[in-house]
Amino acid sequence: MIRLSRAVLACASTTSLLMFASAVNAQNTQPVQSAQSAQSAQAANAVRLHAADQTFVKEGTQAVATQREAARLATSRSTDRDVKAFAEKVAAENGKLADALRAASPRGVDVPHNNPDTATLDSIRNLRGADFDKAYIEQVALGGEQKTLSAFQAEIASGRDDQLKGAARSALPVIQAQYAAAQELAKRKHLAIQ
Repeated sequence: MIRLSRAVLACASTTSLLMFASAVNAQNTQPVQSAQSAQSAQAANAVRLHAADQTFVKEGTQAVATQREAARLATSRSTDRDVKAFAEKVAAENGKLADALRAASPRGVDVPHNNPDTATLDSIRNLRGADFDKAYIEQVALGGEQKTLSAFQAEIASGRDDQLKGAARSALPVIQAQYAAAQELAKRKHLAIQ
């Protein structure tokens, strides 16, 4: 019978355990590597988006969401039927614009679903009646529509992604009509037009 020393047995046992641990580790890291590869691919898609397009996705969606949320506030806080009618139309149209922006965005680009400018909303949230109407028309209907218009015009002029530019071009007449309606509303309410 062959006798092995304790040192040889310990070495053989250690080697077997290391080989087993290496095999288990290799199996466990494969899914992590696949997940990391998927994240890297998404990051690469986002990185490939031109800076002007990235700015538009962020600012355009925020401007549209702010207009929509402020319009929803106006339908409940305003006492003026003209303001309410304007707000209802803006809320409906901007909901469609937000959907169109999400649909036009390239795969892998994170498009915020609902990211309104909270500072703008907070500035009108606690107002009621005539005070609300004045602040809504000046800050949101006029000032906010101007920001929205600027974001969409900048994408048309400087954007590189054809789908995003197309979405901006398609939306531009709606935004221009909203801005013109806001100016008309301000005139009727004897407010300064921006």
